[in-house]
Amino acid sequence: MGILIKPVISEKATSNSEVLGQYSFYVDTKANKIQIKKAIEAAYGVNVVSVSTLVSAPKVKTRYTKTGFQTGKTNKLKKAIVSLAEGQEIELFG
Repeated sequence: MGILIKPVISEKATSNSEVLGQYSFYVDTKANKIQIKKAIEAAYGVNVVSVSTLVSAPKVKTRYTKTGFQTGKTNKLKKAIVSLAEGQEIELFG
């Protein structure tokens, strides 16, 4: 389970799962589409038709404090959008 981090729970992800049968997951940044497909099929017992991935770059954030400007950045995230075979679904809230 080192590849799958957690499912994405948002309005857009929920509507895509209900209407299109596509589920979104945060995954390891070094995982490729084949590894993601095998991990989801093993974890949930479904047939995966396609996997789309996107990487969001880290954002630089700056704030002013008593000691001066503090600069940091967020983590890099990789998201996988998985399409399942017709009639299959993943129970995320069950």
